[in-house]
This record gives sequence, structure tokens and C-alpha cells, in this order.
Amino acid sequence: MKSKVNARVDPAGSLGSDLHLELPDSPAGGRRGALMSALRDAIRTGRLAPGTKLPPYRSLATDLGLARNTVAEAYAELVAEGWLTARQGSGTYVARRARLADQRQRRPTAPDRVPRARYNLVQGTPDASAFPRSAWLASARRALTAAPNDAFGPGDPRGRAELRRSVAEYLARARGVRADPDRIVICSGFAGALRLLGEVRTGTVAVESYGLGYYRHLLSAAGLRTVDLPVDAYGARVEDLADTGAETVLLTPAHQFPTGGPLHHERRSAVIDWARAEGGLVLEDDYDGEFRYDRQPIGAVQGLDPDRVVYIGSVSKSLSPALRLGWMVLPGGLVDEVVEAKGEREPWASALEQLTLADFLDSGSYDRHVRRMRRHYRRRRDQLIEVLAERAPHVRVTGIAAGLHAVLELPPGTEASVVKAAAWQGLALEGLSLYRHAAGAGAPSDGLVVGYGTPPEHSFSGALEALCEALPLPEGAPVPGRGMRVG
Repeated sequence: MKSKVNARVDPAGSLGSDLHLELPDSPAGGRRGALMSALRDAIRTGRLAPGTKLPPYRSLATDLGLARNTVAEAYAELVAEGWLTARQGSGTYVARRARLADQRQRRPTAPDRVPRARYNLVQGTPDASAFPRSAWLASARRALTAAPNDAFGPGDPRGRAELRRSVAEYLARARGVRADPDRIVICSGFAGALRLLGEVRTGTVAVESYGLGYYRHLLSAAGLRTVDLPVDAYGARVEDLADTGAETVLLTPAHQFPTGGPLHHERRSAVIDWARAEGGLVLEDDYDGEFRYDRQPIGAVQGLDPDRVVYIGSVSKSLSPALRLGWMVLPGGLVDEVVEAKGEREPWASALEQLTLADFLDSGSYDRHVRRMRRHYRRRRDQLIEVLAERAPHVRVTGIAAGLHAVLELPPGTEASVVKAAAWQGLALEGLSLYRHAAGAGAPSDGLVVGYGTPPEHSFSGALEALCEALPLPEGAPVPGRGMRVG
């Protein structure tokens, strides 16, 4: 039998880090041998990683109920054996030993030998290196200093009142949303919002024929049936809604994902007419509404009828998905149902991060960051267009007026080979077919979804070079003797 011993506070004041060890109840080598065996096991299994600092022997002796000399002698023997290292005046550490044989990585098989991705043009994330650390830290300090005592208690499932007020003011000003703080529920991004809505809606949801399959899975997991709504050059064909039998429709009207076009203004009005006539509900995913380049910003569909539209937004693209902060602006009749579905306490979003975001919005830091990133991503987009115009003028680029990605149209039957060629160039890249749920009328059949917002600045040029090397040659062009291009 073994007894599990956890570190506890040293009543004598000799404090060290916590260390959990399992000591045999009847050790063959006495208490010192038991301690040495437990430490060896913890190091051998990797639970104590190389370089880990151990508690001072006085502190560990008190925690384990052992004599100080017992622990000191165990440490000394393990140093002599090479398990530990001691640094004068610094402490005792786990030695930086080579990995044991049973921890060695398996030999790579043939599929593993594809070069590891050095570059990343997968859509979905902003440039992580551009996160406004200093401004965010300043807001966090102000928010923590001013935080009321109740911010450190159980969270309100609606979200902090300070953030709901700040979000309402921002959305009304910047996105044309008719937002009342009492109709806003804070959530952990779009997926969190969809999970909650899936608990209060029933029946059938019409989903654009191009989009993230993950969202369809969330709706299906909630017991909802999904049907395809075709997409063409003018966005979702909302005139087909009457034929789907849907009570709810999920749209990306400002920037259809991933094909890139906005929902035509006549269709924006038409979907509201459908919702009013059929008692339907529109779920508006405004996933990158801040980033517009070659056109005037398009206001939210929610502004046309707040009682028929749930507006959903987040900071995943504008700041970082790591923050897990988003919001729903709900019709009045849905607020109580969504709050009840969420539960009595805030299960996801940290109150302190909510207060920090409220300050970030109120101080103008969010607006300054968005304007800076809008210029940054526009330069990225322009560089992508210029490189393709020079290196691959036969490839048509679409969806470039807004957002953080573009679509490159490819000749039929070439998408899979291009994605594979990109992998051999060390480039992570996705094909358009990954987001296709059904044949979308007017949409390209083969293509690439190029996330130009993702790479850090130092690797963007290299990513574009790898992209150009992977693209197919124009029809009739001679095949080069070298390189990874595919025809």
C-alpha cells in the first residue's frame, strides 16, 4: 500500500511549492528510501519535468512529516545519482536528463513525412502577434481597480451590466444595431451563442450551403433539423426559404462565409418579410463586421427588425479567440428563455475579462485597435492580390472587399492536388470544398480559402511564395522541370 501525501502550509513559516508524492507505507529502505523512490517515479514518468524546482528540504520535511536530515540526505543521494541537480543559493532541480526509451517518439510513418507546416494561411484567426497587449493591460488595471465587490462573486448569466451597456453603445454606433442592454446576453463567442439558442428553438433551421460544418453539428446536437439554403453571387437565396419549411435561418449577411459577398439589399428586406409573415427568426452571424475595405460598412440586418433577428457578434476576429467573449442582442421575448437556458450563474465568461472589455470599449482603445488592424489587413490583402497578379494572373480572386480571407477560384478537379502541393511547400491551406454542404448555385466548384490575416508579419511573404508555388499553371503552359506546381 502507498500513502498519498500532499504539501501543506508550513506552520513554521518555511514556505515552499506544493509537491504531491506517494510514499510506500512499509518502505524497504526506510523513510529516506521511500522518499527517493517516490521522487524517482515522479521523474521517470514525466510528472516532474526536467528543470522543475523542488521545495526546500526544510519545507518538504515539514509537509511530509519527515526529519529534515532524511530529506536532505535523499536530495543529496539523488543528486549523486544524476536525478537532481543542486545550485548553490538557488535550490534543487530535476536534472535535464535525456528522454527514456519508453518516452521516445515513434518512428514516423510515410504519411508523417509530409513537411511540417512552416506557414499558415488557414482562415479563422486574426494575426495573434498584433494583439494590443499594452492597451489591454491598461484596461485590465483600470477595470480591476474600479471593480465593485460583487464582480468577485457568482456571475450574472446575462453578463456584467457594465459590458452590456458598453456593447449596446458600440453596436448602435458602429454596426447600426438597435441594442438595449436589457436585451443583450454575454456569451463565449458564436459557438456558445448557438448552443444556447439550440436549447430554446425547435424545428428546422435553414443554413447557408457554404459555411462552417461545426455550426451545423451544434444545431443537430441540440435536436434541430438543418436544411440547405443555396448561395450565389448575391448571398443566400432567401427567396427559397418558403420551400424549406424552416422556422429559423442562420445567415452571414455582411460577408458570406466563406464565399465573401454581402447579402443583396433586396434579399435583406426579403428575409425580414419572410420572418414577419411566417413567424420566423433570423440568426445574424456578424463574425468580422469591423473589417471593410472597398465599400461602405454594411449595417446589421437586425436594425430592420429587432424583434425578428438575433444579432450575434464577438471579439474573436477583432481581438482574439482566446478571450472567449461574445454577445447576443435578442428579441425581447427570447431574453428570459436564453438566460434560463444558460443557468443561474455565468458558466463561461470571466467577470474580470468582461469588465476589461467594457473599459477597452469605453476608453476608445477598441476603436483605435480596429482602425489600426483594418489598415494592417488591407495591406495584407493588397499584397496578396499584387503577388497573384504577378505570379498567377490566371487565378481569379474573390471575396476581397471585406474580412480576413479571400477565395481563389481553381480549374475543376484541381483543388485536392493544390492543397496537397501546398502541404509539400510547408503551407497549411484549406480548400473551398471543406465548407460546402450542398451545391451552391453560382458558387465556384473548386477553390482555396486563403486566410491572409493569420500569419505573423515576418512569415507572410514566405506564405505567399509557398502559395504561388502550389497553384496550378495556366492551361497550355509548359510543365517546369522543378518545383511543386500542379497542372
